[in-house]
Amino acid sequence: MDRLALILLIVGALNWGLVGLFKFDLVASLFGGEFSVLSRIVYTIVGIAGIYGISLLFRDREAAGESS
Repeated sequence: MDRLALILLIVGALNWGLVGLFKFDLVASLFGGEFSVLSRIVYTIVGIAGIYGISLLFRDREAAGESS
């Protein structure tokens, strides 16, 4: 679940980078516009991944399965 959330966060970050640098929304161009149902679903899933990603900040590294 952590990796999926991280992948979605990267997709969202790359999309926002494209919007900021080039005024190009990749998600909107792939899924039929900023307000299309598919685009809104992708935006929602990325947003949920962002909320889930907040929990990664507060986890103990060893509890997450990583060792030093």
